[in-house]
Amino acid sequence: MRPLLPPWSGTLAAKAAAFITVMCCALAALLGVLVHVQVTNQTVGQARDQALQRLTQATERYEAGDTLRRGAGVDPPGLPGELRELAVAGDRGTMVAERAGRPAMWAAAPVDGGRALAVAVDYSQQARTIDGLDRAIVWSSGLAIGVTLLVGAFAVTRVTRRLHTTALVARRISAGDLDARVNDPRSGHRTKSGPPDEVAAVAAALDSMAASLQGKLLAEQRFTADVAHELRTPLTGLHAAAELLPPSRPTELVRDRVAALRTLTEDLLEISRLDTGRERVELDTEQVGPLAERAVRAAGNGTEVRVVRDVAVETDRRRLERVLGNLVANAHKHGRGPVVVTVDGPVVTVRDHGDGFPEYLVAHGPQRFRTEGGTRGHGLGLTIASGQAEVLGARLEFANAPEGGAVATLRLAAE
Repeated sequence: MRPLLPPWSGTLAAKAAAFITVMCCALAALLGVLVHVQVTNQTVGQARDQALQRLTQATERYEAGDTLRRGAGVDPPGLPGELRELAVAGDRGTMVAERAGRPAMWAAAPVDGGRALAVAVDYSQQARTIDGLDRAIVWSSGLAIGVTLLVGAFAVTRVTRRLHTTALVARRISAGDLDARVNDPRSGHRTKSGPPDEVAAVAAALDSMAASLQGKLLAEQRFTADVAHELRTPLTGLHAAAELLPPSRPTELVRDRVAALRTLTEDLLEISRLDTGRERVELDTEQVGPLAERAVRAAGNGTEVRVVRDVAVETDRRRLERVLGNLVANAHKHGRGPVVVTVDGPVVTVRDHGDGFPEYLVAHGPQRFRTEGGTRGHGLGLTIASGQAEVLGARLEFANAPEGGAVATLRLAAE
């Protein structure tokens, strides 16, 4: 299914359509004015020549003492005052004006006695021709603008749809879907759709970037898994050897460091399994309140559990306890007491009263092997909690309380 275009307001398609409309209107107006002026000049010129020819004939008849023909006369009624003044001043001239309620082309010339000899030629047909031409120009211009706008909008919409598809794929990649690709048909080489264009170049660059990023991420995941697997066997032997050492302070230090290495190795293995996306949940109906209490007891620290409202959820108990255990452990390790776990239906919050989460974590989520302010740790606990929550289909959010302290909120899907 093709993605729907975003609202037109403020989009490239709207701007392109507006530009096309303005240019079409300007071009239509220019052509219309040119045609109107050309035809009007030609029509008026023909009518003027005809009127002057009749004026010449009337002047000859007047000077010969013959009777003037119909349409000619000396100071006839209806003669425009401006044209009469021009003729009385000794010049010949023409003017379009009404005669008996109809348009006419007047021509006048001076005669004896300070009078004007004038003729009138019917101009109705020419006026109708010009009016019809103007209407035809308006209608044809409107039709041309409409057709051009539709064709232009269709062409621009195809481009904007491809851009919108590229943007959607970019957002999917930024959200973690590295398998997403644009696969623009014009990318790379000439096809039936046409030669490559700028949109295809952007799509091809995005696909190449996603493929490169995916390859590097897979290589990193394989490296992490391989290192963890390779370390697991010697660490198991080292742990067994450490248990055989005689009791002493150095022995305690060795056992503590070996235990830390084993924990780190197991965390890396768990992260590698989460990265592969092959984790499968074992769903069962669980009460959130008792489950949160068990997770806190397993963590072995003084954490208060408040059950405001208990509900039953379909979840994987082991994974949910892992998430809550990591959140509680992080609160005690990097925050300050009291640490409170609150169960309010399918929403579980873990709150401490320390300095709060780092800004990068609130904005972008946990990042492995990144800690702030010189705190000890590898940044894997919250990464695992976030990954396990995603496997459960839950949403894990990180925030800081206005009065201070970190707040981790786990939102489960209730039955």
